[in-house]
Amino acid sequence: MVKRKNSSSSELVTDWSYEAKVAQIEQIIARIEAGELDLADVFDQFATAVEYLRQCESFLQQRQQQVDLLIETLGDE
Repeated sequence: MVKRKNSSSSELVTDWSYEAKVAQIEQIIARIEAGELDLADVFDQFATAVEYLRQCESFLQQRQQQVDLLIETLGDE
């Protein structure tokens, strides 16, 4: 579980899940590809998917930094 600030409020979000965001992105893509959405909704959903992708990228970058730090720490011993 990741604690991060929600962009719309100052509360910490503890239920954020990388896997859940990826699943939501996949659902959005499937709905767009299936032609289930009006054009305006396509743009809205696309923007949502891009935001989720940014969140996932940030999560992965943070975890990579943690791994790099652990590897560096092991090398110092």
